[in-house]
Amino acid sequence: MKKFIASVMFALSATLMATTVMASGGVELEHANVDIHNKDSLQRGVKYYVNYCMGCHSLNYSRYNRIANDLGLTDEQAAKNLIFTRDDNGDLHKTGALMKNGMSQKQSAEWFGAPPPDLTLVGRSRGPDWIYSYLKAFYVDPTRPMGVNNTVFPNVGMPHVLWELQGLQEKHCTKEGEGEHAVEHCELKTVKAGSMTPAEYDQTARDLTNFLAYVGEPAALNRTTYGVFTLLFLGLFAIIAYFLKKEYWKDVH
Repeated sequence: MKKFIASVMFALSATLMATTVMASGGVELEHANVDIHNKDSLQRGVKYYVNYCMGCHSLNYSRYNRIANDLGLTDEQAAKNLIFTRDDNGDLHKTGALMKNGMSQKQSAEWFGAPPPDLTLVGRSRGPDWIYSYLKAFYVDPTRPMGVNNTVFPNVGMPHVLWELQGLQEKHCTKEGEGEHAVEHCELKTVKAGSMTPAEYDQTARDLTNFLAYVGEPAALNRTTYGVFTLLFLGLFAIIAYFLKKEYWKDVH
């Protein structure tokens, strides 16, 4: 029985590892090490998102005031620093509005061939490690329409919007062995430096990833607290139930 359980666990682990590699284009993902309780990181992440991502990607299931409240921002700070889109009357959106950008689905489909996806749930569907690795994996590829490709998402359709921060990378591959036993090793090398050092860009990618991980499940911020109070309540209820049981059964015994 123990051998059977061990075999099942090994098979599940191997399946999960294979799924992760397949989902990342055959590239080993880097660990993002995000912490959604780090409000400074989340504030930097939403800043980068609004300035670099929201022109194409909306967060249709998130509201400005919910994010502002969770990240320790006032409505005034949110209105001043996060909201740049306008409603049908030409007025800036209110803090209670959903985080939609100003580009219609029809326009985006005409310009890009397909509308850019909403990213509210990408932190849950792809996972933080995938997002973090993806943001670092762009490289120059003249054969692509946008001039770049991505090792984590091969033949990606979007441009590298953070290239001014990261710089430009080229993909260099070498082969070891011959014939069927040949193994290809590829690495990305910087050919044009950006405005940030590699360490600074890594932190930027981690902050942006952290924000998207939070947006995918904002309730996770308070889940631990809810769990503690639930366990305390159950513990107190168990004590009360025990003495109540003794009171009801004392005449029977």
